[in-house]
Amino acid sequence: MTQFLVLLAFLVPVGLVFYLEARWLVGVLVRGRPPFQGFWPRTGERASRALTLLLNTAAVAGGLCLVWGWLVEPTMLEVTSIVLESPKILPQTGRVRIVHLSDFHSEERPRNEPRAVEIVNGLGPDLVLVTGDFINTPAGLKTAQAALAALKPAFGTFLVSGNYDIGLLPENAFRDSPAIMLESGSRDIDIRGTKVRVSGLALVNMPDFRLVMKLLLDKPAYDVFLFHNTDLIKEAASLGIDLYLAGHTHGGQVRLPFYGALVTLSSTGKTYEAGRYRVGPTDLYVNRGLGLEGGLAPRVRFLCRPEITVIDVVAPRSPSH
Repeated sequence: MTQFLVLLAFLVPVGLVFYLEARWLVGVLVRGRPPFQGFWPRTGERASRALTLLLNTAAVAGGLCLVWGWLVEPTMLEVTSIVLESPKILPQTGRVRIVHLSDFHSEERPRNEPRAVEIVNGLGPDLVLVTGDFINTPAGLKTAQAALAALKPAFGTFLVSGNYDIGLLPENAFRDSPAIMLESGSRDIDIRGTKVRVSGLALVNMPDFRLVMKLLLDKPAYDVFLFHNTDLIKEAASLGIDLYLAGHTHGGQVRLPFYGALVTLSSTGKTYEAGRYRVGPTDLYVNRGLGLEGGLAPRVRFLCRPEITVIDVVAPRSPSH
């Protein structure tokens, strides 16, 4: 059902334009008279030329959108950089650089994975954190494994699985990778004197969230929580999590100017469709993902480039005098 909605969101508007154009051509070339007189408020030769120009322009624009969405934008990786301040980061630590990736949706033939690895390693991350949906097909596992194995953060790569991985991603799929899967657990990391804790849950372990986090939060650290979607953001904020990282929405994958995502496939709708949000004391970032929805969904992106997010967490700046 979700794939069907994505398919409709992209193809219906473009298909409608081509349908109207076809109706127009048939009316003029076969029947010798223009159709659509019912909704076109003016008649006459000038009005007919105006409607012809409008439909032809819309058809050309629709065709260009299809080409762009299928062949160009899905490989146009974008690096988004944000800076967060936290008193939990010691001044002598400098910045803690986190690179957030999500939604590889890898297939047998790599798409963005090799280039993403090259970019990420060039950024010099302390941590690489990945929020699920690794493969579209079993054949894509080698692609995802190769990408994760090639990442070289200073203090580790940490993962959580996503909804697409349920029943598709083999158990211990990344056992031979340096990446660590956090299905219901955490790791405490000392980054140049600052305590950083990375915690994560698989979707199936969602009911364990409050119990797990209450046990962890007794020990002070900069707390980063990984979960595939944004369903736990309010609970995370109530517990004082510092940074919540998620994916799942793909930013909609197809977006419109001034409106944003047509479909997010998220229980929170468009509330947290993509990008940075502040929820109480918690910074939330929803990554647009590297890949494309699998199955029957069209492999398209429109006004929604695949994303690598760089988050620099620093000590608060001293007030100027």
